[in-house]
This record gives sequence, structure tokens and C-alpha cells, in this order.
Amino acid sequence: MRLALKNVLFTLVVPGTVGVYFPLVLAKGDLAKSGVALPVALGLFAIAFASYLWSVWHFASRGRATPLPVDAPKNLMVQGPYRYTRNPMYLALFSALLGWLFLYQTLALLLYAIAVAAVVAAFVIRYEEPHLQREFGGEYSEYRAKVPRWFPRLRRFPDA
Repeated sequence: MRLALKNVLFTLVVPGTVGVYFPLVLAKGDLAKSGVALPVALGLFAIAFASYLWSVWHFASRGRATPLPVDAPKNLMVQGPYRYTRNPMYLALFSALLGWLFLYQTLALLLYAIAVAAVVAAFVIRYEEPHLQREFGGEYSEYRAKVPRWFPRLRRFPDA
């Protein structure tokens, strides 16, 4: 129960703020677009929500941890969505930001999405990947060679 609460709190504070609250603040006063933009945005939100929940579920159920770096899993996560991409939670965030962009189509949201993508990419490349390499060594090297950083492959990396 405590682990579930920590994951819910993390979700509300970090992805909830970056992927929902800030985009809504930036879009305040703008009207949502209709037509094709609405179903596209809803589809992107559904993809974001489902892939984020799947990722967090694996962190909790397999890793007995949260996505917060100070409470990270002790084992390399290569199951579930991590068989297809090394960063499914970030891809979920990008899907949500793209959904907001389709829905409101504002320059502020475009610039925000670009800034978030740049910060996330820098964090992954400069901190996360070197940390995982030090932590898991050859196991991470093998995983990194087989699973792409961002864009999922249809062929999955076998479960560990």
C-alpha cells in the first residue's frame, strides 16, 4: 500500500505537473480546436495514460520501487514496455504534450514541448544512461544495444 501511495504521489507531482498542469496553464484562455484535432488529441492522451500506467506498474510490481531516482528499482527494468523502448514514461509525457499541442495549437505549447523534450533528452543522456551503465554494467550495455532509447521497435527485447 505504501509503494502504491508513493507512485501515486510521484505521478501527481512530476508528470501531473509537467504533462497536465503546466500545459493547461499555458493554454488558459485559448479555445480547444474541434474537428480532427479533438480525436487526435484524445488518442494521444489515451496512449500517454496507458503507457505511463503500464510503465509505473512495472516499476512497482517488478522493481518494487518508484520512478523517482532516489527510490529507483534495484534491478534493471527490461520487462513490459521496457522491452520496446528504454524510456516509455518519457514517451508517455511526449504523447501528452503532443495531445495538448493538437488540442490548443498555440505557440506557447509548442515552445513548452520543445523545452521539455530538450531537458528530458539532456537528463537521459547526461545523467540517467551513465548512471544505469555504472549501476548495471554489461547488463545495461546489452539492453542498450537491443532496445532503442526513444522510438519503440515492434520486435521486443526478451524478458529477463
